[in-house]
Amino acid sequence: MASSSQRKQARAGSASHDADPGERAREIALRLLSHSPRSTGQLREALISRDVPDDVADEVVARYVEVGLLDDAALAGAIARTRHNERGKARRVIAQELRRKGFDDSLVQEAVEQISDDDERAAAAALAHKRWNQLSHVDNDARARRVVGMLGRRGYSPSLAFSLVKDLQRADSEGA
Repeated sequence: MASSSQRKQARAGSASHDADPGERAREIALRLLSHSPRSTGQLREALISRDVPDDVADEVVARYVEVGLLDDAALAGAIARTRHNERGKARRVIAQELRRKGFDDSLVQEAVEQISDDDERAAAAALAHKRWNQLSHVDNDARARRVVGMLGRRGYSPSLAFSLVKDLQRADSEGA
């Protein structure tokens, strides 16, 4: 149990935070950023949701951009590469995620442009091939639907998904 003097110190510390919302905002921001990288929009919203005044939140975000603690372009690019390379997501789904995270449209466009049409097709083909093989015990129509559905959920176009499935079906029939 806390002693009387410890409670007084805690109240005094709390009072100093109330007196200086900027210091409180900086502490919140550093705690959030130490947990995971965030966009400027995410950090601003997180500060405001913790009762930091708008102008103080804007000042803290601007300062953190100035000193390099926040870099939306680098973060958007890293997220795009990771989502594509590790999770096989298409540019469309990555762009939606980046917009949800509060990135500016120009940064979203720049980030997804790192992924070429060939990169996207190769990733989709690898995913389709892997899933196709996993479903070897399922009848051909259901197998095709499941692979197309999986690719669709990852953001690939229906035309690409059906094209890849046709290629897989053709390869199966030639191998049989």
